[in-house]
Amino acid sequence: MRNSSALPPRARILIVRLSSIGDVLHTTTVVHNLRRLAPDAEITWLASPPASTLLETNPDIDRLLVFDRRPIDEAGAHLRLRTCWRELKKARALLAPYTFDIALDLQGLFLTGLLTRLSKAPRRIGIHERHEGNPLFMTEMAPDIPDPHKIRRYYTALAPLGFPQETLRPGPVLCLPPALSGFAADFWAAHGIDAARPILIVCVRTTWPDKNWPPARFGEALRAVPEQVQIVFTGAKGDRPFIEEAQRAIGGARPSLSIAGETSLLELAALMKSAALLLTGDTGPLYIAEAVGTPTLSLWGPTSPAIYGPLTSGHTFIESPYPCRACCRTHCKKKNNACMAAIAPADVAEKLSEMLEMLRREQRRHGDILHTSS
Repeated sequence: MRNSSALPPRARILIVRLSSIGDVLHTTTVVHNLRRLAPDAEITWLASPPASTLLETNPDIDRLLVFDRRPIDEAGAHLRLRTCWRELKKARALLAPYTFDIALDLQGLFLTGLLTRLSKAPRRIGIHERHEGNPLFMTEMAPDIPDPHKIRRYYTALAPLGFPQETLRPGPVLCLPPALSGFAADFWAAHGIDAARPILIVCVRTTWPDKNWPPARFGEALRAVPEQVQIVFTGAKGDRPFIEEAQRAIGGARPSLSIAGETSLLELAALMKSAALLLTGDTGPLYIAEAVGTPTLSLWGPTSPAIYGPLTSGHTFIESPYPCRACCRTHCKKKNNACMAAIAPADVAEKLSEMLEMLRREQRRHGDILHTSS
């Protein structure tokens, strides 16, 4: 129920969450709850490519403003202040035509704080994440909580608007455009994949080098996958050498397909929706799969599912047994990626077998139910 003193009717709300893929999809959960609890609000989202493409058909937002943060990130890293100023003027011009009552910064960076300030919203709410001087640009901060999970921490931004955590429901939102309704069937047919048989999508790379499980380990774990299950590797063009290494490690005559670099994010989402299971590390495709309802098996080393993992059902985590796991460092201080290397292929193979068998039984039971009802 809305606290009318905290959120006025027809409030004009700006969401500032620029990136990345997983974090933007995490944030859709917050915005979906905001839309559900304040259906008359006008919600604008400021986001950056490529994650912004996942919001283009989101039914919970009224307006998507796209600000590419990459030029300003690069300029800032090299202290090119004139370029930074030019990019900030672009952001100000992008925001200028609109009036906002409230701005929620759900990223917590210096940059996002500055963009929030440029919105001229009289009420600017920040969350306890990273900071980097971010509170300097806020008029108030959401309550801090001991819970480490990012989604629940993002939820805190709604508390000052009168929506406590117990009123909120988990679940990311990703709506595929109508133009992609037949994409998966056509794509699989063109690549020799039988859509009637189970498809296991595998993502071998992540954006952090130290979140990567060695490609050969993927190959070892995939050797035990039943022949009935079709193995499809996905990723960026630059991931192809790592995928080829995993394919070689599978060995024998076991066929697999690589589609690395062949799809957009939304096209990948359409393919994910048609798959039986995703095997991945902690990276964007994990959250795309969650958003379209595909079960996942994910591998965790320097990050933790207690902080980042899907909160919805159907997702299984294998965490490294290494003592210093979940350090959340982008670069391993021991410089050996030991936590990911400590995950045994046999453990992954066993869990894969369990999940695929469970999915097979569910599919068979569902088929029996349909047969009986007809």
